[in-house]
Amino acid sequence: MFSLLRSGWIILILVLIDWYAFQAVRTLVHEWHGKARLVVYVLYGLFSLASYAFLFFSGAWHLSSHQRMTGYTIAIGAILGKMLVDVWLLLDDIRRGIVWLARLWAPHGEVSDAVRDASISRSQFLSAAGLIVGGVLYSSLLYGMSNKYRYRVHHVKLHFPDLPEAFRGLRMVQISDIHAGSFTHPDKVAHGVKMAMDLKPDIVFFTGDLINNHHEEMEGYQEIFAQLKAPMGVYAILGNHDYGDYTHWPSPEAKAENLAKLKQIEAEMGWHMLNNAHTILERNGQQIALIGVENWSALRHFSRYGDLKKAYAGTEAYPFKILLSHDPTHWDAQVRPEFPDIQLTLSGHTHGFQFGVEIPGFKWSPCEYVYKEWAGLYREGNQYLYVNRGYGFIGYPGRVGILPEITLLEFV
Repeated sequence: MFSLLRSGWIILILVLIDWYAFQAVRTLVHEWHGKARLVVYVLYGLFSLASYAFLFFSGAWHLSSHQRMTGYTIAIGAILGKMLVDVWLLLDDIRRGIVWLARLWAPHGEVSDAVRDASISRSQFLSAAGLIVGGVLYSSLLYGMSNKYRYRVHHVKLHFPDLPEAFRGLRMVQISDIHAGSFTHPDKVAHGVKMAMDLKPDIVFFTGDLINNHHEEMEGYQEIFAQLKAPMGVYAILGNHDYGDYTHWPSPEAKAENLAKLKQIEAEMGWHMLNNAHTILERNGQQIALIGVENWSALRHFSRYGDLKKAYAGTEAYPFKILLSHDPTHWDAQVRPEFPDIQLTLSGHTHGFQFGVEIPGFKWSPCEYVYKEWAGLYREGNQYLYVNRGYGFIGYPGRVGILPEITLLEFV
């Protein structure tokens, strides 16, 4: 009963959003020829019905995950665009309400015809503006689906006074958040791996979320990512999606087996897993520590499998330490206050919400309202955090403004 009531409320809200946005369309075309106006109304209605049919009934349709997510993007993107239109219409209704009240209380004849004509014109302007703003959002979401394999290299140069001299010039490639279950074009994924290898890294780091939920997602991609190689090795950690926490399992044993097979896949690719552990990197007789923790988040709805104290133990004597930790909230919550001698932390997880604006000197994403550090390089005192924007994608099958990332970090 509760489920039916909830569905009823959702349908009612969607209908109200759609009906309100339709007022903008009707305002703009009300002077068109009758048949042209009718065509616009019918197309608007058919598109809305198709969107809602997909949202409510596609669960019973035989669709691939890619087809399903594409459909959801088209349908939900349309709703978000209409909500923006509704905001503009609400502003217009508030304005019209104020004008109506002014007329109601003003002495007869004090409201001129010019003011009345300007009011009608302004209504058409706001309706058009709302449709343009909503259309821009919707168009950007559709366009963003073409960006999901448009890999961008971020070259970051870092200077640390306490870094052993032998490690100056070290080239480190970081990749994060592959989410293999979202891919549909192995050739494009392979091109990104080639881009990473063309950077000629000395060492490669992977900072978690190889899959969405199931180890089978790596079928067809294991051979591609096995091509990630470097003279000093490839090191990896687990991300929150790697544990299979976001899907149903027939038993705890099945879930544990899935994680064990994922670890086996990474080992077969030649990746060294650092699950709450550390290793020592040596170059020309000098050494630094590389520490890796399992997923650890300061946000309540994400898991805490990581044990940094365990991973850190035994590294105290080394002059420089790099930490791989999937979730960037770990940095402020534990790394900085409790481990001030971890100079560099590498994270991922946020994807930059796969939506935002990045231009030289400015970046914005809704992500910043959830994560203090969400993309790029951050510094507090002598400690640095780098947050990779992610190699893959999940949920929305695209990227708007925040492109998939391959990071080249270089000690200078």
